[in-house]
Amino acid sequence: MFVAPLSGALLKIYMSKLSIIVPVFNEAKTIEEVVLRLAGLEIEKEIIVVDDGSSDGTKEKLSALSGKADKIIRRAINGGKGEALKNGIAAASGDWIIFCDADLEYDISQIPYLFKHLTENKLEVVYGSRFIDYWPKKNFVHYLGNRFLTAATGCLFGAKLTDMETGYKLFKVDILKSLKLVSSHFEIEPEITAKILKRGIKITELPISYDPRVKSEGKKIKYRDGLTALWVLLREKLSPEG
Repeated sequence: MFVAPLSGALLKIYMSKLSIIVPVFNEAKTIEEVVLRLAGLEIEKEIIVVDDGSSDGTKEKLSALSGKADKIIRRAINGGKGEALKNGIAAASGDWIIFCDADLEYDISQIPYLFKHLTENKLEVVYGSRFIDYWPKKNFVHYLGNRFLTAATGCLFGAKLTDMETGYKLFKVDILKSLKLVSSHFEIEPEITAKILKRGIKITELPISYDPRVKSEGKKIKYRDGLTALWVLLREKLSPEG
């Protein structure tokens, strides 16, 4: 069951800064609302938007939002979600980092709830799980694929997770910056999870709500990305480096 965030006044006592990294590629319809909602969160934060070579008007929307986003990184050529996230991680100056997609599938108002739980309980990594209290009404094949990859992660790395591919991942900044990330696309998600688990770092999951898009609404992940994710999990299992 999803727990509502605490009031802004109470959250302000937690003064650690959260770097919110927003990778974006051709999300002109939603990027303005995403940034404005993030700007309205009553937590210590910096908003880092990485435009991964958008060509649909996203760049122009971001220019008008320069006062709301703390850092806007522009990539001339689309390199993939992994490249965008790596740029954002390198630019982050906060004590903690969270990823936030630019498509409004995730409820932005839940970020303070996740952040408070992490800081209050002195955790190192928190994932917002979509599948603790959720049964999909659409994108059922994607749901099954995610469950398979999450189960594979558990088998390979001994972790009890319900949502390895979640877009809401929070990390202590020094942990994330120390990972030698090489993935360029969606496979960066399993790479990060595998490398964290190989170091023996516990991942705590909290339930979140979720409103998934379908392909006609702009969802970009494809079935072959699932096969790539599985390969990355196997690669990381066999790799001697963490």
